[in-house]
Amino acid sequence: MAKEMKEVDIFRDTYVRYLGYANEVGEAFRGIVAKNLVRFSYAVAIGYVIADSSCKAVVAYQQEPSPHKIKRVALSASDCLIWQGFASVVIPGFTINRICYSVQFAQKKFSGKKFQSPWISVAIGLISIPFIIHPIDALVENGMNLTYRKWVGHSPNIAPD
Repeated sequence: MAKEMKEVDIFRDTYVRYLGYANEVGEAFRGIVAKNLVRFSYAVAIGYVIADSSCKAVVAYQQEPSPHKIKRVALSASDCLIWQGFASVVIPGFTINRICYSVQFAQKKFSGKKFQSPWISVAIGLISIPFIIHPIDALVENGMNLTYRKWVGHSPNIAPD
């Protein structure tokens, strides 16, 4: 039996995907690094989002000729840009930021010296990343299906007419 070859999406099926998590790492380290390093982590993550969106636009453009080619390109790129923007940058960055802030707030309530290390919030922030990824991805996917994709009549998983 020959196995079907699944097309590899470099931005979602390879280690390149981890560039989308750069801002989460930056947020985890926010309490101990310069603000410009946190900003740089966001630049990396946003660059990843733009690169993925551009790639999806090129793939849509290269598909068979269609009178609606430009519309398909715009919908593919915008869908990816919105999805990645929320799933890779906005929601995870905010989530890790609030987790680390909550840890730092709790640390202020403890008088013990061993609980005052800034590395505690960094460690908890980093440890949290793998646990928030899939729920956020599912939340954004469902949100996109119920809103944007419904409004524009586009689904990235269905081949165009």
